[in-house]
Amino acid sequence: MELRGFESGKAAVVAGWAASAQDVSLLSGRNTFPFPVELAGSWPKVADDVCSYLYYVGGEPVGYGELWLDDEEDEVELARIIVRPGSRGRGIGTAFVKALLGPALESGYSEVFLRVRPDNDVAIRTYRRAGFEYVAADLADEWNKDQPVAYTWMQYPTTSQA
Repeated sequence: MELRGFESGKAAVVAGWAASAQDVSLLSGRNTFPFPVELAGSWPKVADDVCSYLYYVGGEPVGYGELWLDDEEDEVELARIIVRPGSRGRGIGTAFVKALLGPALESGYSEVFLRVRPDNDVAIRTYRRAGFEYVAADLADEWNKDQPVAYTWMQYPTTSQA
């Protein structure tokens, strides 16, 4: 298992992992299917504060995810995490999230967060297994004020929270 920087030539592969309209919605908030390849290919080019990764098992990419770096808030957010459909249900998602935590924690930001749609029970269980905890309800309410969905917000415990 290996975490590598995203290769733009793999955009079509990642886009193909969204196997249903629900997958596309969970990943991007869009209500289109199939997933637009050009959108996946543009993600790593969005901003300098986005680090995109592929997760490999046996030499094959099985996961895609991003780290969104926020200097102003001194935090990093794990985002747009998806696991190849044929690799789901085997613990790969948890291993992948733990692998993403490596560069997230090494980035030097005080806090590590993620948001997930509240109906994505599989992802929530995965994040809990990786060590994420729910943020306080009042904080989640505040962060959700301007969001299109009332996300479930989770935080990874770091030493800065002690």
